[in-house]
Parts: sequence; structure tokens; C-alpha cells
Amino acid sequence: MGARALGTADGYGGYRQQLVDALREKGIHDLAVLRAVATVPRHRFVPQSVVHRAYEDSALPIAAGQTISQPYVQARSLEALRLTGSEKVLEVGAGSGYQTALLAELAGNVIAVERLATLAEQARATLAELGFRNVSLVLGDGTLGWRSLAPFDAIVVAAASPEVPRPLAEQLAPGGRMVIPIGDRREQILMLVEKVGQELRQAPLSDVRFVPLLGEFGFRG
Repeated sequence: MGARALGTADGYGGYRQQLVDALREKGIHDLAVLRAVATVPRHRFVPQSVVHRAYEDSALPIAAGQTISQPYVQARSLEALRLTGSEKVLEVGAGSGYQTALLAELAGNVIAVERLATLAEQARATLAELGFRNVSLVLGDGTLGWRSLAPFDAIVVAAASPEVPRPLAEQLAPGGRMVIPIGDRREQILMLVEKVGQELRQAPLSDVRFVPLLGEFGFRG
């Protein structure tokens, strides 16, 4: 099955449409983002124990004590990136791979970094089963980015950092955009970071709560 034939006859289309309607009511207007949400089968990226909640607009537990983020927060992040379909995107914190799949629908190529091997292996398998061919999911410290494939037109970070990790700032292309939760371990602000020349300009998007970004340029332990 090709990526853009996803979910056409899996019995969950109505639930995905309800989620799309909920996101639209909350202010998400980017048609490409809404189309991706309507297409990607979120139920394939959550544990069987919470499949019945897959299309709620809420964060859900996944393996290794991690979470799959609230769809609204993901949609808000993706809308802020203003992707047009040709970009090279870095995702930090692939988790179960759902946001990776959304990005694959919206961008040209996606490099997703996950630090936990169990999550990386499962996400890689799910994405392959669903037919995604424009994704590379790699195991590593996401705070270091992925320098061999830099620069990136867009970067999305799915965990909270005390500040913008320096390697990510360096690997963002001029004119590029990054969305990242900035704050402490308890609460953060989702920030849009735009690179103008070598300057980073930051603008707040919303209050959020993410798991901490662990790594050399994030939280330690």
C-alpha cells in the first residue's frame, strides 16, 4: 500500500474525520495538515490497550514510559512549519512514529531520530508496513541532530528542552523553521524558531507539557 492510500478502507475513517473536525474547531486551518491527519492511521501507532482512544484529541501512553502527543499540539506544530512538500525535515523524538508519518505526508524527506531502541525498532517497522518510503528513522541522541544530512529546512522537537540545543540551531538552514517546547521538566512553551541569517527569532505558540529531551544538549538523566 502506498503512503497516500493509507486508511482508505480500515474502518477508522469516520473517527479520523471526527478528529479533523475537532482540530478545525480548535483553530487548525492548514489543509495539508488536516489531510494528513485524515489519512494517517493513528491507531497503528498506539498500544493495543488504548486503540479505542486512538482518535481522541489527547496524549496517550506508548512503550518505554513515553507518550504519543496530543493531536492538536502536533497539528499546531506542523502548521507552524508551513511545509510545502519538498522540504528536508529533521524530527527529534520519533516515539511511536505517528508524527513521523504526518511529516512524511507533508514534506519531501524526513530524518527522524529516536534515542530508545525499542521505540525506534517498532516505529521503523510500522512505517515500513504502511508504505512510507521518504523516511529514515535512526537511533541516536536527538539533541545532536544528524549533522551528516544537515542542513534541514525544518526541525520539529517532540520533547521539552531548557533551551534550543546548539547543534539543532546550527543544522537549521537559513530561512528554516523549528518548533520546540522550551521550559523546565514540568511545563513549557511551544516555540516557533526561525533562522534569519545566523539569528534565531523565537515566537511563542502555546503552553504545553512534554516529556524531557534527554541528551548531551538537553536534560541529563
